[in-house]
Amino acid sequence: MIHPTAIIAPGAQLAENLSIGPYAVIGEHVRIGEGTSIGAHAVIEGRTTIGRDNQIFQFAAIGAIPQDLKFHGEQTTLVIGDRNKIREFTTLHLGTEDGGGETRVGDDNLFMAYSHVAHDCRIDHHVILANGATLAGHVDVDHHAILGGLSAVHQFTRIGAYVMASGGSMIAQDIPPYCIAQGDRAQVVGLNLVGLKRQGFSADLLRSIKQAYKLVFRSNLKLEEAIRTIETSLAATPELQVFSDFLKNSVRGLAR
Repeated sequence: MIHPTAIIAPGAQLAENLSIGPYAVIGEHVRIGEGTSIGAHAVIEGRTTIGRDNQIFQFAAIGAIPQDLKFHGEQTTLVIGDRNKIREFTTLHLGTEDGGGETRVGDDNLFMAYSHVAHDCRIDHHVILANGATLAGHVDVDHHAILGGLSAVHQFTRIGAYVMASGGSMIAQDIPPYCIAQGDRAQVVGLNLVGLKRQGFSADLLRSIKQAYKLVFRSNLKLEEAIRTIETSLAATPELQVFSDFLKNSVRGLAR
């Protein structure tokens, strides 16, 4: 299943049942798991590890050195999980020494054409980056988040679980779980209720999330007071704990 024009460096570790298209280039430190397909002219280089059953489309560029002027050839890595779809002209870069040395992508994510994942990012699972969505370095994106087309995320920013960022959003501060963000600079404008219902959130749980959201974004409470009220007055659920923990651990500040 490897096209005769593909260029595979000695030392590359390829599992069984791979498909590698014409003129694809695989570097010497690359490891690729079973069932993965790699399109024509794709380039996979660096110390990159790719799991099982991924689809990497033509002209994707994976494992290049970071676009960070402080990078001087350190032996850093990119780790990609299973069942990801990486579309045309997507770029995913190695980590940097200052960022822990690793860029990490989980499972079942979709990176649409021209999307970009910079050095030291952490992508969880079931994340979607639409066409042209861009992550700067050190960005964390939690599971089931969706970043609309041509959106961009500032370095060191966190995107919470089940977030929906509208197309063209310029995100410079943390977006808490379950929220919708939009604009330049992006602000939280509501809850991602449609997405939460599709993921099976119950009516009671949605009611609690709405109450927590109002305390943070629609009341006159200081953030610390809102968090304390959430933790003492609302029903204790794992989902609300995730919400309050995110608020307490925000480094960039909240887009509110």
